[in-house]
Amino acid sequence: MDLFEFGQKQEAAKQGPLAARMRPRTLDEIVGQSHIVGPGKLLRRAIEADQLSSIILYGPPGTGKTTLARVIAGSTKAFFEQLNAVTAGVADLRRVIQEAKDRLGMHGQRTVLFIDEIHRFNRSQQDALLPHVEDGTIILIGATTENPSFEVNAALLSRSRLFSLHPLSEEEMKTILLRALADKERGLGNYQVHVEEAALQHIVHTAGGDSRNAINALDLAVVTTPPNAEGVRVITLEVAEESIQQKVIRYDKSGDNHYDTVSAFIKSMRGSDPDAALYYLAKMLQAGEDPRFIARRIFIHAAEDVGMADPRALLIASSAAHAVDVIGLPEAQIPLAQAVIYIATAPKSNAVVRGINEAIAAVKTETGAEVPPHLRDAHFHGAKEQGRGKGYLYPHNFPRGYVKQQYLPDEHLGKKFYHPASVGYERKLQEFMRWVKNGE
Repeated sequence: MDLFEFGQKQEAAKQGPLAARMRPRTLDEIVGQSHIVGPGKLLRRAIEADQLSSIILYGPPGTGKTTLARVIAGSTKAFFEQLNAVTAGVADLRRVIQEAKDRLGMHGQRTVLFIDEIHRFNRSQQDALLPHVEDGTIILIGATTENPSFEVNAALLSRSRLFSLHPLSEEEMKTILLRALADKERGLGNYQVHVEEAALQHIVHTAGGDSRNAINALDLAVVTTPPNAEGVRVITLEVAEESIQQKVIRYDKSGDNHYDTVSAFIKSMRGSDPDAALYYLAKMLQAGEDPRFIARRIFIHAAEDVGMADPRALLIASSAAHAVDVIGLPEAQIPLAQAVIYIATAPKSNAVVRGINEAIAAVKTETGAEVPPHLRDAHFHGAKEQGRGKGYLYPHNFPRGYVKQQYLPDEHLGKKFYHPASVGYERKLQEFMRWVKNGE
């Protein structure tokens, strides 16, 4: 793309959707992502010096991946070429690479190739890029919403620098929307608009860090709202709900509704009601609750209220928590829901939490409990002379790997902290503990 073509595209963008019109043109116009494009940061320095090497931009939708590529297009002396991996094929790649070779050979001009949704390229298409990235024929900018570690060839990834873009904060989103409202050249500044704070906050919150979604919702709200008698378009909460197609969910993260919902979520799982548990899970997710917070609550509940009645519950809760970190929302809602259903329908026992609480209480109130001599460490010189380890019976030397001997200190001798319930796997543990007690 030469400067004339770039100028044409910029002019066309002025007539497009508000999100396209308001797309930042320079690094200074970018809101957010200061960890990679803030003053003095590596990527910013490379762009400003026109010394960019191949990069992969990874982040959720609407966080600025394409914007960064466009900023580079407007600032580099290299030829800028753009492909979308959804529609581009091998023939397109071959054409771009051949033209890049000709351009470099005849004019000494480098080519920057921006591939949007690069994860859509299959392995062979990504492999086709590799030698040309390696020899400098093209400088690759790949953009992806998927984890590059899983979706981009390791060889291609190793030859590119990875930059992760974060979801925009609500304050950053608000800054972008207010800028769009004030901009008379590209934005909505030629309208007389009053946006109620509740409406603005709803758009910001519901967009979930996606600036494109928020801007387009604001655009729809403004252009479809007729002016009142004073000529002002008033954007109410109701208008905002219609524009972004989501009703306000009563869920204040720092208020009673938050704690009430979390409490109901936990009690529904404890009460073996998967339908209610899924409802409260959905409510928290739709209200924008941090999925890691939800995963932690599921994790705790698996040990506290299911425990040894079904030890697999803790493994499933752990897997769901891991999925939140690996794949993120919205896909992570599926393993979260699976964990909730499993735990809600699992047999319940609080014997684990009661056991550790009773043991802690015993430790706190003991007067001087000592480890029995036969259990003490006997691996250092002179230990045997002190009677350490003397009389210890190694359980594996006995049938079924068990032999009766004292383990608790004298002060707590005979105390029981773990009382298995008569449900699920703990029923088998009851039988084992009965066998141990009777020494059969």
